[in-house]
Amino acid sequence: MERGVLLLALAWALGLTLAGAARSPYQQVLHHSRLRGRQHGPNVCAVQKLLGTNRKYYTNCKQWYQRKVCGKSTVISYECCPGYEKVPGEKGCPAALPLSNIYDTLGIVGASTTQLYSLSSNLKPDIEAPGSFTIFAPNNEAWAALPAEMLDSLVSNVNIELLNALRYHMVNRRVLTDDLKHGTSLPSMYQNIDLQIHHYPNGIVTVNCARLLKADHHATNGVVHLIDKVIPTTTNTIQQIVETDENLETLRAAVAASGLNTLLESDGQFTLLAPTNEAFEKIPPETLNRILGDPEALKDLLNHHILKSAMCAEAIIAGLSMETLEGTMLEVGCTGDELTLNGRPIIAEKDILATNGVVHFVNELLIPDSAKTLFELGKESDVSTSIDLFRQADLSSHLTGNERVTLLAPINTVFKDGTPPMNQNTKSLLLDHILEEQLSSKYLYHGQMLKTLGGKELRVFVYRNNLCIENVCIAAHDRRGRFGTLFTVDKMLTPPVGTLMDVLKADQRFSTLVAAIQSAGLMETLNRPGAFTVFAPTNEAFRAMPQGELNKLMGNAKELATILKYHIGDEILVSGAVGALVRLKSLQGDKIEVSSKNNVVNVNKEPVAETDIMATNGVIYAVNAVLQPPAFRPQERGDEPADPALEIFKQASALSKVSQRSARLGK
Repeated sequence: MERGVLLLALAWALGLTLAGAARSPYQQVLHHSRLRGRQHGPNVCAVQKLLGTNRKYYTNCKQWYQRKVCGKSTVISYECCPGYEKVPGEKGCPAALPLSNIYDTLGIVGASTTQLYSLSSNLKPDIEAPGSFTIFAPNNEAWAALPAEMLDSLVSNVNIELLNALRYHMVNRRVLTDDLKHGTSLPSMYQNIDLQIHHYPNGIVTVNCARLLKADHHATNGVVHLIDKVIPTTTNTIQQIVETDENLETLRAAVAASGLNTLLESDGQFTLLAPTNEAFEKIPPETLNRILGDPEALKDLLNHHILKSAMCAEAIIAGLSMETLEGTMLEVGCTGDELTLNGRPIIAEKDILATNGVVHFVNELLIPDSAKTLFELGKESDVSTSIDLFRQADLSSHLTGNERVTLLAPINTVFKDGTPPMNQNTKSLLLDHILEEQLSSKYLYHGQMLKTLGGKELRVFVYRNNLCIENVCIAAHDRRGRFGTLFTVDKMLTPPVGTLMDVLKADQRFSTLVAAIQSAGLMETLNRPGAFTVFAPTNEAFRAMPQGELNKLMGNAKELATILKYHIGDEILVSGAVGALVRLKSLQGDKIEVSSKNNVVNVNKEPVAETDIMATNGVIYAVNAVLQPPAFRPQERGDEPADPALEIFKQASALSKVSQRSARLGK
């Protein structure tokens, strides 16, 4: 017996859990409001009222703490949850509302104007009689907000116009909020014309874009949902709205040219952000004509204005990302009573309902990246300085035409100290910032070779924390235009111009190092194909050593080679890949520690004088110190005898540091 009772209790608890998990978004928000209001008594709900308005919202957790709706402050008030009322002298709302017919219930829930019009239109007998109905009842403010001419036309013909309007707000069965599924429709009691239902994740429910204010008021013959608007009859598709509105003439021509009219008249639930004639007029004629004359760009443009689901303005109480048919995301939000797109209040008219969705008029054209040229992608972005340099170099044709290319565009901060002078060398360098194919960074792989329009070949380096092409690393997500892709990079490119040995020989700062490399027999290593990182001591580093010690070091080719090999890493490491600490294996066998802090690269804690001197078989870092191999330090070798050549090196390295410190103090 006890076991049976226990099983029954468990089943009951499980049923409650499953029921809770199955709550609709509206019921979840209502439940949260009830929890927030329970300190004020039973069946009390917390509501947020938008300051300066009569608009109220049941609160979800996020809104509760932010105290904002559409960026505007709210105040918390407490009122009876739907279906309950106060009892004089008692706390909270302990009493259920009296259960009566729909007509009487209208007066109880704040829809007395709907009740009055039901009486005058002779609908009262129907909603008093036995049956099962649902009525979406406009509140008193909704009727008062109707344009005077519309209200006059209804009340002047109560037995036809007003009666039909009220029947359009009714469904011939009982429908609770849990049954109001997102994207569904219900046949109204006026000619079975559908009502469009949307039940959003934030708990807001709309019928033909009118918001349910208080829902699920039970009656003996049905249910009443209080709504905030009088809903007009909807019989047009989105395509028919486009075809008939004089403000959408340019859009109409664009839709016809793109072949999207079939989509806009098909079944479904879309949101069309319809650019007005004014929106098209704001676009430079050459840009607009280019897009209108390019079927693929035009289709991308229009699909960028179509959301995959119907989004009524009343459902937007905070920012959210929505996917367009073009595949990109738009940030839809609100500021007070204004809807915003990507943070801009450009929606001129909202909630024009269609049988297959909703239309909002926008007064600015939303041009997606996929319909833009490289020049358009970059000119109003954080690479605008680079774009201007390409223009000055007479390379704009590569950024505006139909050539498939990828642009390596340094970010504006690269030029904070000024731009390079525009000469032939600069023009040639800029040409090497344009790659021959339209690429996507996610398909690049380590060791891949990319050809530039200047004829150079550039290597791809894939690191744990960065993706780099030669010395530049990609600093932002790709922007893929109509024909070209924009890679925002962190510095100007320096293409390799020779082997490591060639580069060292050509730079007078490394003449002593070149002599040492020759003495040590390492020239072939630094000339052959490979992937090396050379931490190259400058002449200054060698001058800091006592001449006698330097001579001894240079005179022992074998040990000199060992020391120099410690300065050569066995892979290419560009500075953009250096994080807090990278340990790079040297050709000598020990690890070199490379780190970066405050935009300064250090090797074995010594600051690097210059980074990313690129060569065809590696990269060079200029350092003003000779590095000491840690594996040969006496304190790390125990009682092993010290290598004489390395002892020379250790003393010379220490003297080098002292000399450099003295020089700095003397300045």
